[in-house]
Amino acid sequence: MRVKATLLAGLCAGAFAIPAHAQSAGDSDLEDPQINSPTIIVTAQRQSQSLQEVPIAVSAFDAEALEAQQIENAADLQLTLPNVSFTKSNFTASSFTIRGIGDLCVGVTCDSATAIHTNGSPLFGTRLFETEYFDLERIEVLRGPQGTLFGRNATSGVVNVVTAKPEMGQFAGGGEFEYGNYDSIKAKGMINVPIGDTLAARVAGFYLNRDGFTTNLFDDSQIDGRDMYAVRGSLRFEPTASTTLDLMGFYFRENDDRLRIQKQLCQRDPTGVLGCLANRLDFDKTNANSTLATVLSSQELFRIQGIPAALGLGSVYGRDGYAGFDEPDDVRTVNTAFTPDYFADELQVQAHLDQEVGSMNLSLTGIYQETSVDSRQDYNLGVLDRSGYATALNTLAFFAANGVPTFPGSNAYFAPIAAALTPQGPGGPLCTSDNDDGNRGAFEGNSLCSSVPLAFDRSNQDQTAWSAEAILSSDFDGPFNFLIGGIYAETEVSENSYYVNSFGLDYATAILGTFSAFARGLPPSYLATSMYRNNTTDFKLESFGIFAEAYVDLTDRLSFTGGIRYNDDSKTVAARTTLANFLNPFSNDGDPFDSPFVGTFDADASTPGNQLLQERSVSFDAITGRAVLDYEISPDHNLYVSYSRGYKSGGINPPVAPEFNVNEFFGPEKVDAFEIGSKNIFLNGAAQINLTGFFYKYKGLQLSRIVNRTSVNDTIDADIYGAELETVFRPSDDLLINMNLSVLNAKVAGDQFFSNPRDPGGGDPNAVIIKDISNGSLCAVTGAGARAFVSAVNPALGLRAPTAFPSDGGIASTGAFSICSVLSQQAAAIGQAFGGIQVLSPGVEVNLRGNKLPQAPNLKASVGAQYTVRFDNDMSLVPRFDLALTGEQFGNVFNGRVNRIEPFVQANAQIQLNGPDNRFFVRGFIQNIFDANSVTGLYVTDASSGNFTNIFTLDPRRYGIAVGASF
Repeated sequence: MRVKATLLAGLCAGAFAIPAHAQSAGDSDLEDPQINSPTIIVTAQRQSQSLQEVPIAVSAFDAEALEAQQIENAADLQLTLPNVSFTKSNFTASSFTIRGIGDLCVGVTCDSATAIHTNGSPLFGTRLFETEYFDLERIEVLRGPQGTLFGRNATSGVVNVVTAKPEMGQFAGGGEFEYGNYDSIKAKGMINVPIGDTLAARVAGFYLNRDGFTTNLFDDSQIDGRDMYAVRGSLRFEPTASTTLDLMGFYFRENDDRLRIQKQLCQRDPTGVLGCLANRLDFDKTNANSTLATVLSSQELFRIQGIPAALGLGSVYGRDGYAGFDEPDDVRTVNTAFTPDYFADELQVQAHLDQEVGSMNLSLTGIYQETSVDSRQDYNLGVLDRSGYATALNTLAFFAANGVPTFPGSNAYFAPIAAALTPQGPGGPLCTSDNDDGNRGAFEGNSLCSSVPLAFDRSNQDQTAWSAEAILSSDFDGPFNFLIGGIYAETEVSENSYYVNSFGLDYATAILGTFSAFARGLPPSYLATSMYRNNTTDFKLESFGIFAEAYVDLTDRLSFTGGIRYNDDSKTVAARTTLANFLNPFSNDGDPFDSPFVGTFDADASTPGNQLLQERSVSFDAITGRAVLDYEISPDHNLYVSYSRGYKSGGINPPVAPEFNVNEFFGPEKVDAFEIGSKNIFLNGAAQINLTGFFYKYKGLQLSRIVNRTSVNDTIDADIYGAELETVFRPSDDLLINMNLSVLNAKVAGDQFFSNPRDPGGGDPNAVIIKDISNGSLCAVTGAGARAFVSAVNPALGLRAPTAFPSDGGIASTGAFSICSVLSQQAAAIGQAFGGIQVLSPGVEVNLRGNKLPQAPNLKASVGAQYTVRFDNDMSLVPRFDLALTGEQFGNVFNGRVNRIEPFVQANAQIQLNGPDNRFFVRGFIQNIFDANSVTGLYVTDASSGNFTNIFTLDPRRYGIAVGASF
């Protein structure tokens, strides 16, 4: 047997920060005689260049490298890249973080800090992170602010997905079929067809169907499955040697029971004021008495409103609906009565023209994009106990049949409630407003009924976008070259909504609205909407930029790159936040905003103020750029230093009730980035060692927090620095080893004061944290006499004095149920008698100086090794192993144990048998060998939800076998 080692093509393209002379592909020696594997061409500088030539930190993976390292999606991509992390997040979103900068801003007017591109064109609201990679030429990841060529919003970097193009004169195709655990079936295929001498077509696609990763104990089912496909068609037309036209169409669709949130964790608060404590994350369920649905339907609030307490679903001081619920102590086991559903699709149509004009090249690119996503799942991932509802539901049934004894005919006010929410009587199913048809809910005949009280949410968005870009670049023989370009982009969101529905909210808005209508002599009405809704009906972004770069060879060894860009962004939005805002007649079977009482009814103390549609606009502009010096120490050793200014536009916060001190707008981000990098080749090409160091001075970093059930964004300053070591070793022709290491320190700079949603008392032992039973939010009463003050005011409301939280809960303050607006009034009237009292909404501000930025692992390391053996019959066997470590990070900027994300390790392995001439293969694989429940991100919910923590994880262990063939 003859044994000969070969390398999988492209695997050397692991990740390198490469300094080089700026030049076009025509001047590049793309074959380095010291490198045994093919050179990867990238467009990180909007020109075709060898990966080794680009004087910025850029990583690239060609198709073979993606396959060999089992990089199937963005979550996998993070495992091998230095200082790169990825996580799914709330509201069907995700965050691709580079060097501590990611998508920490939440809202429809937020821009992504990591610019996502397809074939160089920007994408908006893309579902690219849901799909799987197939038939790609390569993926490029540019680390660091891109001040010039990708200058708009790319404060962290750029991910550019480059699709495979049709090949002239070659009829070819291939397919792959994979079967794995979870009954997973995946198929991929491609066919390339030449059409004459100047035209070629290529069609590719994939399909994935598998069972869910998560067990639902409620009905012994598997959820979080996948059912998705995508297809891409491409045409290439080359009428002359100097003209190339590429057309591409892409469609992706998913329709399954994907979970947006893997699990909810909580250190249960027995007082019910916070719901979850602030010291650690346990496998426990929030105290339901802290939630909006409970406080609005409570006996205490009803009594304050003059409503019979017997109609209250329970007491905030009594046993809560989750008291007997056993949260499964496993990340991949839940107990939910609501089966999730998830739909997403995306359409892309792109055209690209390259035209050589003498010593210059003109590039024109345009793309049109449509995306939509619509997802629903159990809001609490738990099952509420309805046993405490008996008295209230029986009382409702009595009033529906007989009315209030002292008011003849009043049964007409209660009968619609009973008919909508308990159509089979108090002991029958409970019906909750469905949220698949705008604001039409249970009272309009649109409901979901169950033996248990349901609580579920919906996140949906419909978006269109288009952009056009022109670039003119030179290819002169002399020491000077240039690039100049411009881009215009426009995107519109026609619908972006987030709903929360629950039986408790329906019941509360019905009872509160009925008594309000009854007292005013109005027809039978409920408080609309019966669901919470954060809604954007129209958002539009118009953006343009002009940019230019100059490339100068100062000497034979020293080159300079200088670039400048002007960015202009304009945003307009129409949005509303609704919850029990106005009376709506039961007979109004349609949009509640068509109610005759809209704008004429001032909600009483039990409900927030009216939040009707608000229209706002804002614009931003900035000048950014970069400067790079690249020095060739010797043919095998290069050094570069660079400075770049990055920019990301600001935006508009959603409407929030005026009693909360929230800015309407948030400002832009700006970053000054300094970087030094080296490229080194040793041992005649057997070793490549690249090292990069960087420092960022960040101004206006956008961070999100929840205020009154709404994500609002603030800005802070930050300092970020770190280093990246990237290596490839070839000790022999038989063996290849790649190793990467990165360290990162990303922290808040200067004094930055914000209130912590987990601890509105800010660590003050004298403060009293208040759960507002009129709206579910939190506030803090401060002052040396705060406890005495609350103890004096609360009895008049029929509420109790403050109580202490558990000693291991991480909360120094005491807590109480009350009404913040009433306490504010009393503080102004009698506060001085208690030494001076302040009521702060949403809480006491604490200094974040020195805190770590979220989603910024302090350490990342990866190693991969493969050995390829070729046999006498021209077949080969290629085993490969990859190991990746992600260090400690935090889920939000307040840090602490409760927000800490533990380090995790992921390991993959595969072995592939290739047929002669690589015409077929058989592969066995295993991903996540150790079956780690790797948490990649956290999201702390609103006070009115009980402050539980949503976690997001990587997939569990997967294994299977794949076969493929090509011709």
